[in-house]
Amino acid sequence: MSKLRFTIDGKPCTAEPGQTIAEAAKANAVYIPTLCHYEGLPPVGSCRVCTVRSGGRYMASCTQVVTDGMAIENMVPDLEDMRRAIIEMLFVEGNHMCPTCEKSGNCQLQALAYRYQILVPRFPFQFPGRHIEAVAPKILLEHNRCIQCLRCVRSVQTKDGRKVFAQRDRSKKRKIDVDAKLAAGLTDEEVRKAMDICPVGSILMKEIGFAVPIGERKFDREPIGSDIEKGPER
Repeated sequence: MSKLRFTIDGKPCTAEPGQTIAEAAKANAVYIPTLCHYEGLPPVGSCRVCTVRSGGRYMASCTQVVTDGMAIENMVPDLEDMRRAIIEMLFVEGNHMCPTCEKSGNCQLQALAYRYQILVPRFPFQFPGRHIEAVAPKILLEHNRCIQCLRCVRSVQTKDGRKVFAQRDRSKKRKIDVDAKLAAGLTDEEVRKAMDICPVGSILMKEIGFAVPIGERKFDREPIGSDIEKGPER
């Protein structure tokens, strides 16, 4: 099948049939921020940070498939302010102490806050009472930082397909649980993968939190999205 033609903020783009807006945007060197989405995992569109607009309709770009002739709005003031508001809400809903966090410099939420120049959120801080869970032999769960993206639930499984992480309760009481018995069977490589898949510092492998010094980490070197916006090397 021939490629589809569409635009993002007026920029002519092409897409393969079946590609989502987020996938096609990345292929065309256009950055759309995401938090719950992770390459290789089925998209769920839960965080809404990647929301774009086409034909007056708002849609999650990680789940919406491109159609021929689409005119997509992405980096427009009202959508950018909505994204900023979502990021602010994620900060005030939890207890995020970036200067002391093991994931500082590798955290996507922190990197997005820098990108959107968030200094003082417009919403009041909730200061929820949450705890640190260390029941698994190799995994530390810092619930204060969890943003309920469900990446861990969707991706971390045993070899026979059983999920190591799961949701518990609903609404503001919802939390991520870890099956300590299943987690005990994970290799060091699988635990590191779980830590890397988490976009914040909620899943940590015990004893290696500061293996890479702050200042030398991914988003310390270049801002989030810059690798996409630069486009492929010629």
